[in-house]
Amino acid sequence: MYRQLNHSNHDMVYLLGGILLFSLQGCKEKPVTTQDLSSTPNVIYIFPDQMRNHAMGFWRETGFREAVNFEGDPVHTPNLNRFAREAVVLTSAMSNCPLSSPHRGILLTGMYPEHSGVPLNCNSNRPISSLREDATCIGDVFSQAGYSCAYIGKLHVDCPTPNDPERPGKFVEDRVPAWDAYTPAERRHGFDYWYSYGTYDVHKHPHYWDTEGVKHEINEWSPQHEADKAIAYLRNEGNVRDPKKPFFMMVSFNPPHSPYASLEDCMEEDYNLYKDQPLDSLLIRPNANREMKKAPSVRYYFASVTGVDRAFGRILDELKKQGLDKNTIVIFSSDHGETMCSQNTDDPKNSPYAESMNVPFMVRFQGKVTPRIESELLLSSPDIMPTILGLCGLAKQIPAEVEGRNYAGRFTGEDLSVPLREGALYIKNVDGDKDADGKVISYFPVARGIKTHRYTMSLTIDRQTKELKEVLLFDDEKDSYQMHNLPWQENKEIVAELSRLMVPLLKEADDPWYKEKILNDLIPY
Repeated sequence: MYRQLNHSNHDMVYLLGGILLFSLQGCKEKPVTTQDLSSTPNVIYIFPDQMRNHAMGFWRETGFREAVNFEGDPVHTPNLNRFAREAVVLTSAMSNCPLSSPHRGILLTGMYPEHSGVPLNCNSNRPISSLREDATCIGDVFSQAGYSCAYIGKLHVDCPTPNDPERPGKFVEDRVPAWDAYTPAERRHGFDYWYSYGTYDVHKHPHYWDTEGVKHEINEWSPQHEADKAIAYLRNEGNVRDPKKPFFMMVSFNPPHSPYASLEDCMEEDYNLYKDQPLDSLLIRPNANREMKKAPSVRYYFASVTGVDRAFGRILDELKKQGLDKNTIVIFSSDHGETMCSQNTDDPKNSPYAESMNVPFMVRFQGKVTPRIESELLLSSPDIMPTILGLCGLAKQIPAEVEGRNYAGRFTGEDLSVPLREGALYIKNVDGDKDADGKVISYFPVARGIKTHRYTMSLTIDRQTKELKEVLLFDDEKDSYQMHNLPWQENKEIVAELSRLMVPLLKEADDPWYKEKILNDLIPY
């Protein structure tokens, strides 16, 4: 049975079995017509770095706020708000290993860190963390299926090596360890158009290496410049793609990733929206400590989110202008969130907290996917690759080694047979052993946990003994801001059930905890 919710003067919102359906029949714009599904869809995957799910303005609006148990951040995101009404919006997409490089390794390969090759953030002191050259990545599959493939922006999945095209035998930067990296053609995994870099957090003075390996030094806010490059790609300026082929384009904005401390990090017009607002009107989450030194940076963080929103909107507008919108799947997501003074932690990521793990995930596929809010699907990072391929009719091309699930049928409503996940695995790794030169030669799986629709649990072990050191346990239904860590020994039934649910996830990931039977007195392997 449908239940109408108040929305606006011309829109109507209906609730059906926990899923919100939007009817835009009163809008002045022409209704979307069913696209020609016989043609192969294009794909644009846009993912800013360090953007939490809560930092999107529509979560404060009628039709969306009823679907979540948190208050959305007071951010200005008009383009995301508009896009959300045209897309499937997930409430519970989780970054399993909420750190830049590990998530990107999972995203590109559909495999957890144990097999993607990227268990840690990549730098030159961590040669064990680098995207596997022999992995069949999402770009490889699309390229083999006849797509033109483009990658624009931050990559951060390659261990830096001394391969600077301009300075042979040198790293691309002089700091030790080196973090930034040049990715040569043989490591680009099917992307024939390249405008990218490893990691370089200078937002108004970014640099990129193009398809031919030429370095470009830019004096412009990076999302603005990257949107320009994406728009040029859509227009096919310079004949950079075959117009007879479908295209797959990934655009990775660095902001709202740190730094977010001055006008060197964001656009002034965006900062002006927040500069005079008191902190208690911005840091509205009750678990946020406004006395932390970091607190004033929320103004720059939100300004960066607003700037990302504008860049995203420009790409959407160009897509429509080129007549490509009806046959292009557009996905907006992020690799992990940002705690921003919540939980009294300075670490913006790499934790089991909702602000860190819960990321945006929205899919628009006009005429094929019905706009709605999807609350039942607990999407995990390795599910993204196979789901995108499934949406493009490439389910049979999903590599056998992929560890995620293809939920394309869930998005289209055509196939609900793929089982929903009961939980999302949480993974935290740190440096393990080092050799005589200080190079990391192994990683230590310091914490594992699980996020279900109701609970969050994280188990941390001692580095030496591998015995239980710390337990975080939250009832997210009753304690949506995770302010009360439940004493685990007083809630052994809950811990036992969550531990049981972790086992198949650890097995699916071929995780060290599963292989070594870590905490086997608690986890029923």
